[in-house]
Amino acid sequence: MPAEDSRDEPHAPDRIGTGGEPGAPAASPRPHVVIAGAGFGGLQVARGLADAPVNVTLIDRHNYHCFQPLLYQVATATLSPADIAWPIRHILSRQSNITLLMARAEGVDRARRELLTSEGPLRFDYLVLATGATHSYFGHEEWARFAPGLKDIEDATQLRRRILLAFERAEVASAPETRRRLLSFAIIGGGPTGVELAGSIAEISRHALAPDFKRVDPRTARILLIEAGERLLPALPERLSTHARARLEAMGVEVLTGRPVIDIGPDHVTLEGGESLPVSTKIWAAGVRASPAAQWLGAETDRAGRCRVEPDLSVPGEPDIFVIGDAAAITDREGKPVPGIAPAAKQMGSHVARVIAARLAGTPAPGFRYRHAGDLATIGRNAAVVKLGRFELTGFLGWMFWGVVHVYFLVGVRNRITVAMSWLWNYLTYQRAARLITGDVEPAPVRELGPDPASLHPPA
Repeated sequence: MPAEDSRDEPHAPDRIGTGGEPGAPAASPRPHVVIAGAGFGGLQVARGLADAPVNVTLIDRHNYHCFQPLLYQVATATLSPADIAWPIRHILSRQSNITLLMARAEGVDRARRELLTSEGPLRFDYLVLATGATHSYFGHEEWARFAPGLKDIEDATQLRRRILLAFERAEVASAPETRRRLLSFAIIGGGPTGVELAGSIAEISRHALAPDFKRVDPRTARILLIEAGERLLPALPERLSTHARARLEAMGVEVLTGRPVIDIGPDHVTLEGGESLPVSTKIWAAGVRASPAAQWLGAETDRAGRCRVEPDLSVPGEPDIFVIGDAAAITDREGKPVPGIAPAAKQMGSHVARVIAARLAGTPAPGFRYRHAGDLATIGRNAAVVKLGRFELTGFLGWMFWGVVHVYFLVGVRNRITVAMSWLWNYLTYQRAARLITGDVEPAPVRELGPDPASLHPPA
């Protein structure tokens, strides 16, 4: 990282929460770049402008950057939240042309050139919306209460609490049918997140938890992976998809493909055709929708709500406003939609930084060209599928490659060492060190205790 004395002094952002006129321009004559969202894309824009003659303000509703590809390992007690997150201020602490604000983006006033935030309006010369995506329940938002998704640290810790509580409540339940329901887990969606969650829950129930319970056997847990399409991991070749399914089934996961979900309740999942499955814990991994960035701008969207952008990632008719990452809809050279994955967001962030720098220098900038590095997903211990161009890896080699890639792209040396050592410990001992049930735990509903909760006693 360049030394601090190689740039101008830190600037004061346009007046936000300072008591002055809302949106008043800053004293500095340098252009003001405002970035909403400190995910992979937003962080890459900020870093790419480190040496540009601009003042940068980066806002995010959290004070940390989260490595989302490993959220499922927090949800399944493999890693702790601090292992995959790092304070944004520390990441950018040596970048002197940036101001960081903890705030929530709420809209855009195009006429006044202001980003509207929870802390007040923020005037910009260039605006980058990297506001990501959230869960999509395809018009059934009421399902969110029963089947939460996985997008941030709060989601992950909530899912960890639900998963571990299911085993704890099964331990005190007296009715066999109640235990079976409590020990049933349904993951809805057969993409990488769904596959990784199913494999990880299978491992924790078969290995880490098995020796610790006396009245119930965690190895009897029923794990369902439900996919509406005809196969898992549709972005991968069919051979790898078939391999992933076979490995999951060998681990005890029941894979149901071609079975759309039509209803989700507190104790069940209903499939097309009317089959109702008694399930206590449901996890949604079936779809996402973009943040409302396009709505803020009044721009055209695709079916997922993503903003259609120009080849340079700017908004049509607004050359100084950019949308990137999961909030942007753009195609690659072959006409295929650019996927909503971390490498794509990082490439978009780097490109926007180059475009802004080129405009300030008065030079032309090329359009965005996405370079797909490959697809990969882990299934479980010694099992993963990897597609890199013409090369394919499975089994132990694929699993090792997956691990090396994820450790390499973590932010911070400490996180890389911590995650690598945690994985080594888990591999050698079959243990999960982050098995903590945190937050307020409500008493179990009466239906989860069976007909006679007073009859609890150790087994003979």
